[in-house]
Amino acid sequence: MKLIIDSGATKADWCLTDGMDIVREFKTDGMNVSVLSEADIAGIIMEGAVAVGNRPVTEVHLYAAGLIEGTSAAERAKEILSKAFGGAYVEGFSDMLGAARAACGRREGICAILGTGSNSCLYDGSRIVHTARSGGFILGDEGGGACLGKFFLADYIKGLVPEPLASEFGEAFDVDYMTVVQKVYKEPAPSAYLGSFAPWILEHRGNPYVDALVERNLTDFFERSLLRHGRADLPAGFVGGIAAACTSQLYALAGRFGVHISRIIASPMEGLLDYHGL
Repeated sequence: MKLIIDSGATKADWCLTDGMDIVREFKTDGMNVSVLSEADIAGIIMEGAVAVGNRPVTEVHLYAAGLIEGTSAAERAKEILSKAFGGAYVEGFSDMLGAARAACGRREGICAILGTGSNSCLYDGSRIVHTARSGGFILGDEGGGACLGKFFLADYIKGLVPEPLASEFGEAFDVDYMTVVQKVYKEPAPSAYLGSFAPWILEHRGNPYVDALVERNLTDFFERSLLRHGRADLPAGFVGGIAAACTSQLYALAGRFGVHISRIIASPMEGLLDYHGL
């Protein structure tokens, strides 16, 4: 049986397949293998091993945040997986390569990630050959949920969100000025905090202000990330919750910029199952 693990920094999706059907799917905490201790990584992997049970695993395909091939951290993660699953064959790659394989399969293309954050890369069908640096939610992450939340919240605290939308937002969230400052500048995970507003904002599409904000955010992604690879001739596959929620806007912008979209999926796992032969 094949075990596929797609892990970001906060959550990991696990899927066990026998090559014909999905046998077991579950989630655990995520693992950034360049940041977590060996003990923490082992704890998450053992939780996964317990969930898999006594089913025989012959292959493990790990895609994880912070996994850089050849580093000691990557090798440790692979060793722990091999021991946890009875000496199974283990390969490990970055979550960016996982997204590229999910979005593009074995064909050359551009992979675009639009989740809480954003990123994009040029993929030759086997490996990543160029990336457009994300920059994070302060310097980049254009198109992602955190950036959309940042745009909206910046307008809200300055009184630039039109009524009655501003009042509806104020009733839905605890967003007085001091709370916002505390969450963004003094507490952990400000990107996740800003991204938490994205679903509400997207639910209010049809409002001219929201529509313009969403288009601005996605346009910035096309101009500042996707097109930086200089290969508008290649198809682009999109991965992530924001991408899946903004399908119509993405197709409209792709038409404007001359980009062909090959695929839009919410989670890399869907495409990784195809890639690994389900």
